[in-house]
Amino acid sequence: MDNTDLSGLISQLARNRILWVTIIVWITGQSIKIIAYLLRGRRFNFRWITRTGGMPSSHAAGVTALSVCCGIEYGFQSGMFALAAIFAMVTMFDAQGVRRSTGEQAEVLNKVIDDMYWHKKVDVGRIREFVGHSPMQVLAGLVLGAGMAVLLY
Repeated sequence: MDNTDLSGLISQLARNRILWVTIIVWITGQSIKIIAYLLRGRRFNFRWITRTGGMPSSHAAGVTALSVCCGIEYGFQSGMFALAAIFAMVTMFDAQGVRRSTGEQAEVLNKVIDDMYWHKKVDVGRIREFVGHSPMQVLAGLVLGAGMAVLLY
């Protein structure tokens, strides 16, 4: 790839409204969670930037924004919108289903690990509990993503 090809690629990416609206919506969802943590009186933690779980679901917001932008750009009858909408549904189902169950299992395992630790039977690290989302967190992400996509696109 020569410099003209690279500059053309960068130029195309810079003009991709669907990409940028989706990224902005995802960052907004993550930022809302960070602000909520700070308002609860916690010190800032860089891990919050990439942490999963919490209100609203930035995954749901991002994939919803992607779907809505594809619908606006290509039509809601298009294959592009259908692809994005199915991707969004799978992502949201996974966020509130499989990933949430994983988080609940991690919570139980952490209780077992704590019990074992205090009884000096085993030394095991903690498992991350905030993996998935509640249905309300996913719904909030969906509303945030759809609303911001309509406003920004």
